[in-house]
Amino acid sequence: MAKSGSTLTVVLAGAMNLAIAVLKLIAGLVTGSAAMLAEAGHSVADTLTELLLLTALRVSGRPADRRHPFGYGKARYFWSLLAAVSIFVSGAVFALYEGFSTVFGEPEEQTSPHVAYVVLAIAFALESVSWLQARRQVSREAAAAHRTFFVHLRQSEDPTSKTVLYEDSAALAGLLLAFAGVGMHQLTGSSVWDGVASVAIGVLLAFVAYLLGRTNAGLLIGRQAAPDLVHALRAALAAAREVEAVVDLQTMLIGTDRVLVCARVDFDDALGAAELERACVRMATELRAAHPAVAEVFIEPVPRTDQELRAAVLARYGELD
Repeated sequence: MAKSGSTLTVVLAGAMNLAIAVLKLIAGLVTGSAAMLAEAGHSVADTLTELLLLTALRVSGRPADRRHPFGYGKARYFWSLLAAVSIFVSGAVFALYEGFSTVFGEPEEQTSPHVAYVVLAIAFALESVSWLQARRQVSREAAAAHRTFFVHLRQSEDPTSKTVLYEDSAALAGLLLAFAGVGMHQLTGSSVWDGVASVAIGVLLAFVAYLLGRTNAGLLIGRQAAPDLVHALRAALAAAREVEAVVDLQTMLIGTDRVLVCARVDFDDALGAAELERACVRMATELRAAHPAVAEVFIEPVPRTDQELRAAVLARYGELD
């Protein structure tokens, strides 16, 4: 369900952006507006982004195999990172170039500004449809994860719907900036305002690309699971009758809704080897049953008095629970 929802969100955004890019390009060529041309570049970048996100959804769904025993879930993060780069290179750089060329270049006469206004209004309506779909998708994901909307945006391990929401939000803001640039050019007769609007659009796109790039870089490097899930896993392990203490618990996202769990546990010394094996299997099974996002569980028996292990945990987390 989540994947189909993300696919619909991405496809809808891509179709809207392609149509909007054509309209903006025509308006930019007719009016000579740098802000409109910057917005055309913005929509082209967004269209390329949707294609990259569709690739991310397709590749990340491949099953695990010999070469990738934990699956291809992280491919979604890689392609989403490329989408962030696309927003910067295809959108921000082009908008900044157009803006600075207009601000520092020869004054340009504005023609047919009403064409720009009509196109901006149509683009705002189409972008709003895509934005509402992305917001609904993120809201559904947040409700399923029992988080608030903004907490889910920070903690979500699915970059696709988040990317669409961010880029659509930037698109709506960019349209308002373009409208202001065209309007000020018409009122003052100075094309500098048009160039300033284009520079502002470029800065906006660069900021969005930075936010998305930082998120996906963290996921690629290997981010831990959401704090609520980590606490729940630790509590479940500590509650097992055979466990004396949970010495260390490490988690890593290996894909959307896929978590790797590695636990170092101090078991009751009275347990025999067979009992210990059965306890590890049972605890792993219970964790996967209680938390569907848990894909793999590794449990290592260790003594809590091991000083080297204690120092490693302290260095990682700062303090022991």
